[in-house]
Amino acid sequence: MAQQGTAAGTRAGAGHAPVPRAKVLSRELSVFYGEKQALFDIALDINANQVTSLIGPSGCGKSTFLRCINRMNDVIDTCRVTGSIRLDGHEVYDPMVDVVSLRRRVGMVFQKPNPFPKSIFENVAYGPKIHGLTKGRGELEELVVSSLVRAGLFEEVKDRLQEPGTSLSGGQQQRLCIARAIAVGPEVILMDEPCSALDPIATARIEELIDELRQTYTIVVVTHSMQQAARISQRTAFFHLGVLVEAGDTSKIFTNPEDGRTQDYITGRFG
Repeated sequence: MAQQGTAAGTRAGAGHAPVPRAKVLSRELSVFYGEKQALFDIALDINANQVTSLIGPSGCGKSTFLRCINRMNDVIDTCRVTGSIRLDGHEVYDPMVDVVSLRRRVGMVFQKPNPFPKSIFENVAYGPKIHGLTKGRGELEELVVSSLVRAGLFEEVKDRLQEPGTSLSGGQQQRLCIARAIAVGPEVILMDEPCSALDPIATARIEELIDELRQTYTIVVVTHSMQQAARISQRTAFFHLGVLVEAGDTSKIFTNPEDGRTQDYITGRFG
């Protein structure tokens, strides 16, 4: 990975487009659940303001890697992590890191929409309130509205803000969860199969939203849909049996992969 970056940097210096900056960088990252090793020496760069898709068969380590970035694996007693993940050059697993602050910087959207049992307004306002991000009701209302607008939901719910978040459709609930994630001002958004529970129309809306949000945020998406990865991401990483087989520009991974296992997975020979 580092060598590729160096070569790309040389090309960029010769008048080409600048090389994207790595926002998240993992090196020699291994994860164990008790005696079972789930990830093996993962080295992967996640570029700023790009969408990176993680693809691979079920149980290959995609979600485990995703959860390392904001230390969600900490809640699993048997989980042990070795190696390094850096966010803007700072070690995520440094004992001095405040995990609450880390998770504010690295938001997460889960596979199944999980709105709080609160109003639409309170779903979005909850994070800014507990983090003390606003002064007064007016500022809070502005932040809620702007988050709903950015999540492409405000026009649909502007007259229903006091209704329960659970009253929305599945696709709307997922956009509400995205609004909730961005309300605290994250830098990175992790999405673990965000469209797997949605119909095709809702999926298309979420995909459009992801493309809009990458202008502001760095986004990492776990997906089982290779068509989705090809549509939404600039970079793709292929995991298999806990190993990062290959990572690179999405167009190259799908049209000219370097590893035969990548080719076999993309063409449906296994998975």
